[in-house]
Amino acid sequence: MNSFIWRLLTLVCVLFVGVLIGMNKANEGMLEMKGYNDQSFQTPVEVNKTDNGEVETSLMGNELGTFNIDEKKEKLQEVKAFNFFSEIGKLLADTVSTITNGIVEFVSSLF
Repeated sequence: MNSFIWRLLTLVCVLFVGVLIGMNKANEGMLEMKGYNDQSFQTPVEVNKTDNGEVETSLMGNELGTFNIDEKKEKLQEVKAFNFFSEIGKLLADTVSTITNGIVEFVSSLF
């Protein structure tokens, strides 16, 4: 039994050291994947503020139109989009709650 415990502890220590070495290698790999800073590469998203105070955005060199987030919120509230899965989840939750309450009331009435 004593031999088994020593073998097990040795194995755990060896595996732990292996995990630490693997984490170090993964960190080095992530640092190597960053590459280097080259000015010839374009950034995928550019955001510039004009003198008028407007914000211009471009994605991969294509201009994106401006929009007002408050207008989008209002449109979304007007549409009141129907989410099928949300409604099924609410119905299922109400059903389970009703059944659970019924069971608890029945069991408490027995006592």
